[in-house]
Amino acid sequence: MKSSEHLNTLKNIEWDVKPKHISLFSGCGGLDLSLHYAGFEMTWANDFNEFACETFKKNISENIFCGSIEDVDIGKLPDADIVTGGFPCQDFSMIWKRPGLEGSRGNLYTYLLEMVNKKKPKVFIAENVKGLLSANDSKAIQQIIEDFESIEPGYIIKPKLYNFADFGVPQFRERVILVGIRMDTGFNFVHPKPQYGPKTEQPYVSAREALKDVELVPYNNEHQNIKEKTKKIISLIKPGGNFTDIPQDSEYYVKGMISHVYRRLHPDKPSSTVIAAGGGGTWGYHHTEHRPLTNRERARIQSFPDDFIFSGSITEVRRQIGNAVPPVGAASIIKELIPLFKGEYEKVDLYTLDKKLKTMDIKSRLKFSQDETPESYKLLVN
Repeated sequence: MKSSEHLNTLKNIEWDVKPKHISLFSGCGGLDLSLHYAGFEMTWANDFNEFACETFKKNISENIFCGSIEDVDIGKLPDADIVTGGFPCQDFSMIWKRPGLEGSRGNLYTYLLEMVNKKKPKVFIAENVKGLLSANDSKAIQQIIEDFESIEPGYIIKPKLYNFADFGVPQFRERVILVGIRMDTGFNFVHPKPQYGPKTEQPYVSAREALKDVELVPYNNEHQNIKEKTKKIISLIKPGGNFTDIPQDSEYYVKGMISHVYRRLHPDKPSSTVIAAGGGGTWGYHHTEHRPLTNRERARIQSFPDDFIFSGSITEVRRQIGNAVPPVGAASIIKELIPLFKGEYEKVDLYTLDKKLKTMDIKSRLKFSQDETPESYKLLVN
């Protein structure tokens, strides 16, 4: 698949000393795979799902602790130059009520915060769902940013809402990415600009392109046994459609469903968001064949390379794929960070920039991070 070139280019990076990487809430390693390709050394990783841990060991590193982060003494872990984590989004209401860095560790978000506080990496990357931006009337995201900013010697935080289709992933998938840079590095990270889509020179990567020759891949490509009724239902839905295409006078008509029920791929567009779990009708369906997607097809849509092999049952593998950060999308971010670790950049005054950013509300801050250029940086700090 063409978009996999983004990952492969990371393999050409040479290091005198490999940067060290710690990963929390790692899942199967979607966020970590691009760092692995780039030659970073995985010093420690963690997830509680045994199948995700097995997948991680197969493809990225044996150095993953499979168990609860609550059982880990973070202070005893090795140091790292970068910390990454897609912290769970279970209880945002607890986040903004938390009493700062010394508050309860009962909320899983606080473990990522504590890891950054203890290890002082040059950079951290945190990933979460789009809903984080509006949770608790935006108090959650505001509190998260303030908490990370309070860590000594000081971190400048740049949030951005990504649609990964803009970066070569054959899927419309929106996620919030927070990148925090330790201010004493003087490295002004700027989020990458869209590379695919109507405002660029390259069209989106389509589902048709993503699935080209996918039937030749021998791993995680099992077809599910489905009922004849399900096949009939899918046959009534056009490519790119969902259950609402079923005629109301049909014996197969269903109503009151959410949009991703019986949703088929459109061959000439990116897929809609691949989801991790759900009952009948939520698996995502092929555009020409009347069947659910295989996990390898889901993995292609999530931009995993074909030699990335998942462990577990069909349901467990589906969960790992649906919960992951698309590796090709992550690669676009990692490429912008490489100069920091190579020491190949011109230092700037992040302290003045940080003061300016702290005067903005969250909407203004998101817009600045979304649109930032060297020129807009100079305008803001001067």
